[in-house]
Amino acid sequence: MKFNDFRLGSQLLRAVDELKFEIPTPIQEKVIYSMLNEEKDIIGLAQTGTGKTAAFGLPLIEKTDGRKGNIQSLILCPTRELCLQITGDMKEYARYLKEIRITPVYGGAGIVEQIKALRKGSQIVVATPGRLLDLIKRGAADVSMIDYLVLDEADLMLNMGFKEELDAILHSLPPGRRTLLLSATMPLEVEKIAMKHMREPVIHVAGERNRGIDTVEHGYYMVHSRDKYLALKRIVDFNPDIYGIVFCRTRRSTQEIAERMIKDGYNAESLHGDMSQAQREHVMMKFRDHDLQLLVATDIAARGLDVSDLTHIIHYDLPDETEAYTHRSGRTGRAGKRGISLSIINLHEKSKIRRIEKSIGRKIEEKTVPSGREICEKQLIDFMNKVKSVDVDSESIESFMPVIEEKFASLSREEILKRFVSLEFNRFLSYYKNTRDLSPVVRGFPEREGYRRENRKRDRERRRYGKDSGKKTKRSNTGFSYLQVNMGKHDSMLPPQLIGLVNESTRNRNIRLGKIDIRADEVRFQVENDHINEVLGALDGYFYRGKKLRVKRIKKHKTKITSG
Repeated sequence: MKFNDFRLGSQLLRAVDELKFEIPTPIQEKVIYSMLNEEKDIIGLAQTGTGKTAAFGLPLIEKTDGRKGNIQSLILCPTRELCLQITGDMKEYARYLKEIRITPVYGGAGIVEQIKALRKGSQIVVATPGRLLDLIKRGAADVSMIDYLVLDEADLMLNMGFKEELDAILHSLPPGRRTLLLSATMPLEVEKIAMKHMREPVIHVAGERNRGIDTVEHGYYMVHSRDKYLALKRIVDFNPDIYGIVFCRTRRSTQEIAERMIKDGYNAESLHGDMSQAQREHVMMKFRDHDLQLLVATDIAARGLDVSDLTHIIHYDLPDETEAYTHRSGRTGRAGKRGISLSIINLHEKSKIRRIEKSIGRKIEEKTVPSGREICEKQLIDFMNKVKSVDVDSESIESFMPVIEEKFASLSREEILKRFVSLEFNRFLSYYKNTRDLSPVVRGFPEREGYRRENRKRDRERRRYGKDSGKKTKRSNTGFSYLQVNMGKHDSMLPPQLIGLVNESTRNRNIRLGKIDIRADEVRFQVENDHINEVLGALDGYFYRGKKLRVKRIKKHKTKITSG
């Protein structure tokens, strides 16, 4: 079946043809046919990237009477980004139907302008629940005569706490309306809303529910928590042409990771709910235009971002719900292209991976974090391929060849190649020289078992010498060494904060500190030698209260001790 096989008007089909829509996706074929030829409510389940907006948007426009000025169709969605995305797509479909007006209403923008737009008359309104309810209460949005209601991504609306607003809006709508619910996932809470507010809906499923799409490869890297950012950088460096989204759980971690990446020279920016609407739109436009290589985002902020050619999705933090993993991963591998979904997990998150595997019905492969040598080799090969494929304007460069040959006359071919490569790769070679393996205890079964045995031995010693026995914990007699960190009294650093910082960064509460000397802008403190490298590696480069820590090992010094 093709789009021109549907009973769509000639002007609508003209727009569809110009948008290069030829063969409808399975969800489009089922929903469009049902909306145009049946009168039942519809539930459509399909993964992200399968064209759900066109599935409901095209028949809604076809059913719209441009001679009437009242709201005929209402589309509810969870975020302003998605609201604007749907509106933009709908206006593209209706480009040759000038009498049809489509209006977005959402929070974070001027309500006065939105009221004016509605009063001019609008047949299709795309809205977020909070702002629409506000407009209904003000008498600015009359939804009492709508013919169609679309609930897009109702699961996220509930997760964002819109249940009361959603219930209030649904109760204000006419009972004779026709309701469509389309989503990538369908948890029980959404099913309850569907059963309560829909009339014997027909369910169209494109693919199995909550399963990942076949064009996406799934993998994970297991590292210590303190090494997650280092692992992220290696993954990016190992994939020179990466164009993807890095998902974090919170707005704070999103901002921190983006700032660290920018400082380390990566083409990245953050996208989260604390940004203004203008800032968010600016970042999304840069990303869509490929002016950004990496977007660090929260799940909610990224919901309105529709990009078809992402190469990678990186889960810096695994989501709490397995459905969210499916939704994230479905942003790559679209339009028949291959995509990669990678997770960076700590040693205690393996069970989450197993739950996700069960949910998506496929294996998530355990991978080894690339070594420094592997990264340098991959970058070098990529660079050489680009050099070999570059277009040479022989006519323009010919006049400069005598000068070039003169400059290189004293160098051999091998020396020229070395200098040429060094100019591009000194940064990588310097950074990854003698770097450590980030996952020595998780790459294979023997190492992991050794790690488990070590933990079990430590736990036995803690039980034997710890609080339960009434004895002091057995300690190492290897002595102490000094570290110096660039935080002090001016940063409100006190001994309890320092101890907590060490515990937090190393994820090890069994490290004993000795003397602590707190100065105005630095702290010098003792760490037992068995753990000196562990603490140094965990703290150096760690972000604490918005400040990047710099730590170095120093010789023993004579000083007044503030606390011990």
